[in-house]
Amino acid sequence: MTTVKTKIGRRSFIKSSALAGGGMVLGFSWLASCKMSAEEVNQLPKEWFKINGYLRIADNGQVTILSPNPEGGQNVKTSMPMIVADELGVDWKDVIVEQAPLDTAAFTLQFLGGSQSIRRGWEGLRMAGASAKAMLIAAAAQDWQVPSEEISARNGILTHTESDKSASYGEMASAAATMNVPEEVQLKEIKDFTIIGTSQKNVDGHKIVTGKPLFGVDTYKEGMLTAMIVTPPAFGLKLKSIDDSEAKNMPGIQSIFTIKVFNDDYEKAFFDTRTFNEVAVIVGNSTWEVMNAKKALKIDCEPIEGITETRNRFGRKWEEYTPGGLESTAKHYAEMEAIASKKATVKRRDGHPENAFKNAAKVLEATYTAPFLAHNCMEPMNFFADVSDNKALLIGPLQKPELTEQTLSARLGIPIENIEIQMTRLGGGYGRRSYAHWLVEAALISQKMKAPVKLVYSREDDMTNGIYRPSYRATYRAALDANNNLIGFHVKTGGIPQSPLHENRFPAGAVENYLAEDWTIDTNLTVGSFRAPSSNFIACAEQSFLDEVAEATGKDPIDFRLELLERAQHNPVGENNDYEAHRYAGVLKLVKEKSNWSNRDSVARGVAAYFCHNSYAAQVLDLTWENNEPVVQKVTCAIDCGIVVNPDAATNLAEGGIVDGIGNALYGEISFKDGVPDQQNFDTYRMIRMREAPKEIDVHFVESDIHPTGLGEPSFPPIFAALANAMYKATGKRSYKQPFLKERELLG
Repeated sequence: MTTVKTKIGRRSFIKSSALAGGGMVLGFSWLASCKMSAEEVNQLPKEWFKINGYLRIADNGQVTILSPNPEGGQNVKTSMPMIVADELGVDWKDVIVEQAPLDTAAFTLQFLGGSQSIRRGWEGLRMAGASAKAMLIAAAAQDWQVPSEEISARNGILTHTESDKSASYGEMASAAATMNVPEEVQLKEIKDFTIIGTSQKNVDGHKIVTGKPLFGVDTYKEGMLTAMIVTPPAFGLKLKSIDDSEAKNMPGIQSIFTIKVFNDDYEKAFFDTRTFNEVAVIVGNSTWEVMNAKKALKIDCEPIEGITETRNRFGRKWEEYTPGGLESTAKHYAEMEAIASKKATVKRRDGHPENAFKNAAKVLEATYTAPFLAHNCMEPMNFFADVSDNKALLIGPLQKPELTEQTLSARLGIPIENIEIQMTRLGGGYGRRSYAHWLVEAALISQKMKAPVKLVYSREDDMTNGIYRPSYRATYRAALDANNNLIGFHVKTGGIPQSPLHENRFPAGAVENYLAEDWTIDTNLTVGSFRAPSSNFIACAEQSFLDEVAEATGKDPIDFRLELLERAQHNPVGENNDYEAHRYAGVLKLVKEKSNWSNRDSVARGVAAYFCHNSYAAQVLDLTWENNEPVVQKVTCAIDCGIVVNPDAATNLAEGGIVDGIGNALYGEISFKDGVPDQQNFDTYRMIRMREAPKEIDVHFVESDIHPTGLGEPSFPPIFAALANAMYKATGKRSYKQPFLKERELLG
């Protein structure tokens, strides 16, 4: 076993008053009560004993584990409690899982983003389970007057073999709550896991398929009003005035007014991004009535002026410029082409790349572009708010509740301790619900109305208000010598308004002469995190270009990558390479084996591999070309993400990333004309259909004893390139512009 200090956890433990029946409460802090669901009422135990911030044990042996992080489909609501339960030593069938509310005293960074939930929670979750088990053992040792080290604990039973004594966790729960918190605990060895590494069903699965209320849009409270917003029709405009003469007299309408999301002098934090700071609000009795009034509301707008604001990202401040004007996609691409021909900012230089290209026998060059993308979560933005004079209750789906709470406190003028945020399941996220301006809007509306309100965005509101994946461009060059050896590599990339460059990622460290440069262009279009931010573009460009280079050298695409990784592992160039070459090579070797790579007779096959979010993914995509369209027959995927907590859930997450990536690569695009999005609903914004998903996806995980790393995003970036490379094999034409099918239509 591994012994760890509980210093961090022990600072958070507190003792509180006794429960009915004399049981003591010991927890990280007071949490909202762990209420059992209706179907469990008949088995309700007589009393519960809170052991710590993650779990409570009932007198009948049932265990409730609170899952701290937001659940957005990545299945952490199942996987995080599995980690606690394994160290606690209980049978998974005896575990009840509940979503924890936001509680910054009880939990560390309740956060959905960056594929960090399991990675950041791994040790704390294990420590919570192990600490509780140690306290149960201590209670039994005291009761039986035997040494603690002689007591075993497994499947919810405490046993002392020598005296033939045993007791359930439920029998010892009350006494355990009085035990001192251990200063150190023993964590299991990997080989002793009984729940971690096994496949467990989604704890919300039955509720999801039977339509039980789990999502923010399901929230309903007696007396609740419905609100919607109206914004300027184009980026680059702001509200000047509203004419509500017709709308305010329509059935069910309670009030129409305007609000400012943030005060003019507010220094916005990183996730305080918003599109339109001032919006019109319509409040009524029902969604239908409000939607009808929304159509009747007339607004007058005026152009914005360029503005520079100070932003704050966890203490690091920077200046952000938002220009005026009405922007168009045609102009965007012209601007990117113009700036890409000028000198950019050098981010990394190894060797003498200029000399390598000057003396090269052959130089390859390719330019890749990608449009803005909308998130298009299946559940549009929504939030419930009930704000009184000095108190606020918020219920709904969001990814960064702790950070949002800080923003909300500043805007409402209400102390954080008087704000309660309850998290619902997210009906889609991957960055969109990080920027909770709509939560602030809901709270401000409730505060003004002095009533509980649910704010709901229409699909058009969500799609036209941002927040988008930036638009990107990248030019790659490769220098080959007379023997077709790669002697120089150059990437020059940028975007509107962010650069996708990761200058220290592969193939940095594998090429003697290497140059990475970037640039950016300001915009008033609102951008933010999108699944695997920036990696979702640069992986496609890089891995597509590497295939082109491999072909020019006459080498197999996988073997070519493995040769570069061999150099990076045993004789690396530079010291700042942020990937482990042997793990990178490991997923390529695994996917080569599992896909039977050498068999390429009946299908066109493309390969790609990428490192992001501390994990490695490699994919082989099998494609046929039918009726002038690509048909994805199979995707074989290999992932190294350390220890896999729940294999079935991990497989599902990888599959979701693959389908999502293929859809975005083939169809995804949002374009603009004079600041107005061309696509405003699913009739014009093309999403992947069920029939267009791969007919088979085969996912494999590298067996590992490394602590878990990211998984929500790593399968997403490389699939773009695997698809592009397979399409080239099928048609003889390379794809340089996303979405790929639109590019082919334009080329004819």
